[in-house]
This record gives sequence, structure tokens and C-alpha cells, in this order.
Amino acid sequence: MAADDTTRQRLITWGDPLGIREALLSMGGLAFFHAIAEGRVSLPPMMHLMGFRIISVAEGHIVFEADPAEYHYNPVGVVHGGFAATLLDSAIGCSLLSRLPEGVSFTTLEIKVSYLRTATGQTGPMHTETTILSLGRRVASVESRLLDASGRLYATASSTCLILRLEPAKE
Repeated sequence: MAADDTTRQRLITWGDPLGIREALLSMGGLAFFHAIAEGRVSLPPMMHLMGFRIISVAEGHIVFEADPAEYHYNPVGVVHGGFAATLLDSAIGCSLLSRLPEGVSFTTLEIKVSYLRTATGQTGPMHTETTILSLGRRVASVESRLLDASGRLYATASSTCLILRLEPAKE
């Protein structure tokens, strides 16, 4: 398709993701997210790409917000389900990470997302609400919900995560 007057463009910049990882290695999860919220550590590249913002930081609760936009659209003219899935997965992982000590992280073993209504560029800001159901030595279970500013529920996710010990990056 040739460029014409309907073509849009978006420029995205981000900080060094390995530097962000090194910052995480040097502090516990909660301190790490406070450092991000205060601008002392760069946002992860995915947050820049998707347009996510951290709204609040507390142990076990990192609230993300994002405005669904045209650049999130799928071919049918609504926001792609990947927008909700990525926002929910990020909220789940970061809320869990905020409960983990220095040198400990996680990886997602599985995630299930349920879509309840469609979003568009007119939906307005959407935010997450996350609950850690269980946090053991090796496995955690976490749920999150995606809501609009009026409290309408758009999607839910549940995830099982594996708890991991971090190692410094190999040179």
C-alpha cells in the first residue's frame, strides 16, 4: 500500500534494556518499581512501545494505565486483544515482582485471558487491578482485571508464574 494522506507515523525511543535488568539485580522488586516511577530507572521498552504508564506502586500492587489508540487496532477496526493481554500480563508480572526480594524474579508459565468487551480509541484510559492469590517458594498464582475509567470490565487474566533466581548477564 502506497503512502498517502491517511498514513500515520509514530516514533518510539527507549533506554538500554540490559541496564534496566542490571538495576533490577541490584534491588528488590518494590524498590525497582519505585525507581522506575520516580524516573531513576528507565521504563522497559515494551511500556514505550505499547504506551503503558505506571500509576501507582505498592507491595503486590502495580497499577498500569494506557489509552487504547488507533495504533493498537486490528483489521476489524477495534483494539487488538494483544493490547489487553500485554497490559494484563505486565500488571501480573510487575505486581508479583514487587513482592520478590533482590536477586529473585519470575517467568510466566501460563496465562489465560478472557475478553469481555471491545475497546476503541474512544474508550479512554484503561487501568489494571491485580491480586496475588498465592506466592510460594517456586510458584505464584496471580489475577488481573482491565477496566475503563467508569469501572467497566473489559478483560480478565489469570496466570501461573515460576519464581527464579536471577544471575548477572554474561559478558
